Amino acid sequence: MEIIQQNKKMQQLIGTTLRVGVMTACCIAILSGSYYLIRHGAEPVPDYMKFHGEPVSLTTLSGIFSGLLHFQARNWIQLGVLVLMLTPITRIILSLIDFAHEKDWLYVTITAIVFLVILSNSIGGGIL
Repeated sequence: MEIIQQNKKMQQLIGTTLRVGVMTACCIAILSGSYYLIRHGAEPVPDYMKFHGEPVSLTTLSGIFSGLLHFQARNWIQLGVLVLMLTPITRIILSLIDFAHEKDWLYVTITAIVFLVILSNSIGGGIL
């Protein structure tokens, strides 16, 4: 009976984590997007016929967090994207802990592989 209670609590924790993560990301994106439009909404539309890459301040964690300290709206929008990306990763970590607690080694292995693939793609993709 106690195992069922613990499993139910972990499932509730995972569900709550997903809901809170998505809602937090949405709130950050809405507030920072509104702030961006207030600050930059009247600016002329950029020339989209030429490609201009994003600055480093929007593509690295250190750049994003530096911009947050200076209240730059685009960096706050990026924070919302990061929170949204970290939400399912947090779910994977919680599932890994749950499977390990249940001693379900097949699912521990599968979940660990999924986590390592995501982690290696994040590091290799220039996020960190």
